[in-house]
Amino acid sequence: MTGSTSGTDVDEAIRKEEHQGQDPELANTGEIKREPTLEDAPDGGIKAWCVVAGTSFIFFSVLGFSNSFGVFLEYYLKHQLAHKSPDDIAWIGSLGVFLQLFLGVISGPLFDRFGSIVSRLAFAQALFSALPWVSLQIIRAAIVLYLFALMMISLCETYWQFMLAQGVLLGICQGFLTIPGLAAASQYFDKKRAAALGLAVAGSSIGGVIFPLALSRMLNSSSLGFGWSVRVVGFINMPLLLFSALAVTPRVPPRKSTFFILSAFKDPTYVLLIAGLFLGFFGMFMPLFYMPTYAVSKGMNPTLASYLLAILNAASTFGRVIPGVLADKLGKLNMFAAAATCTGIIAFCFTKVDTNAGLIVYSVIIGFTSGGIVSGAAAAFTLCLQDPRQLGTYMGMAMSLASFAALIGGPVNGAFLKGYGGFWEMSIFTAIMSIAGGLVTLCGKFFRPEGILGKV
Repeated sequence: MTGSTSGTDVDEAIRKEEHQGQDPELANTGEIKREPTLEDAPDGGIKAWCVVAGTSFIFFSVLGFSNSFGVFLEYYLKHQLAHKSPDDIAWIGSLGVFLQLFLGVISGPLFDRFGSIVSRLAFAQALFSALPWVSLQIIRAAIVLYLFALMMISLCETYWQFMLAQGVLLGICQGFLTIPGLAAASQYFDKKRAAALGLAVAGSSIGGVIFPLALSRMLNSSSLGFGWSVRVVGFINMPLLLFSALAVTPRVPPRKSTFFILSAFKDPTYVLLIAGLFLGFFGMFMPLFYMPTYAVSKGMNPTLASYLLAILNAASTFGRVIPGVLADKLGKLNMFAAAATCTGIIAFCFTKVDTNAGLIVYSVIIGFTSGGIVSGAAAAFTLCLQDPRQLGTYMGMAMSLASFAALIGGPVNGAFLKGYGGFWEMSIFTAIMSIAGGLVTLCGKFFRPEGILGKV
């Protein structure tokens, strides 16, 4: 008995010495400080829900505007870019979405390392050398640049100007806002994580309701013109993003690591989830880009056609929240796979709907099913974590790889429209890719201890 006790004491002493070596302050106190984990998450409280609200405002402003690109595509085809084809204009929106997702491979690890603070850049040090208290923060700097990008869009007149402002600059800002926001919200929840992420991501759907309605009204039925219509959107976003800049902060302490965790790709479930998300993105963005154009081709009024995006995004709000709540009970991977598969099945029926009433109902259905793709993926990736502080890096790597589908999806669909003169080929391509994404995701269950029938 005595020998056993001594061995335990030695082990404890060794652990204490290791911790003291890592932190000099602990050498004086003799205490071992354990870093918080996701299992220690409060799963609620004012601070946690403020982070969710701040993340939701980011998604409202950033993705809500991005999800309105179909309104811009239809407007550009008749005004500033009337000489361009649909696939040419689609590159503007696709590039923005691509950069938003691809830059997660940078913004995610930065958030893991520094929280909301990013080290000063060389030009910033020179500029603010007299103000040592000034520091550039990832989210706050991106918010300022995002609002600046909106104002630049309002001044654009040519194709390359739209590409630079709405495609490149706006996409970069989006990339440095969305992934850190998701990572922060995830750190405050364990058992309720899927539901919290669903509420956070639902902000994009709510923004996707308001912005298409507002933009369509201002662009088509007012004397504001294009420039002031876009500026009004910027003014709407300002107070919301200010709250986000103050509220979204990390809970788990920073870590020192590389930007890529190559060992993550040894997990077959993680690899299959990325593949499923890549394929699922083809089904998610097609209606956001081409629903108004298709509706106008069927005789719908352009203003009402733009409202279809608002209807789609409203349904997407429930499609993000409800599956998120169910995922905590039925399995995160299960709900992600179901969202992608159902979106593909609905996409098969795209060209069979040709009346105003039918298009409205169709927008509701595909909005609901596609809404679960992003929120479902965000929750499913937490199943693969070895260290909760690596969440931003895991999500960033996954989103950056899947982003190539968002980059080519819109132009490929536009090429189908240009080459065949109809939407049938577009819908078949979208449906096949999305269903394949759901099936590939389900294959990840073979590598989980819960098994293929488990609630994982």
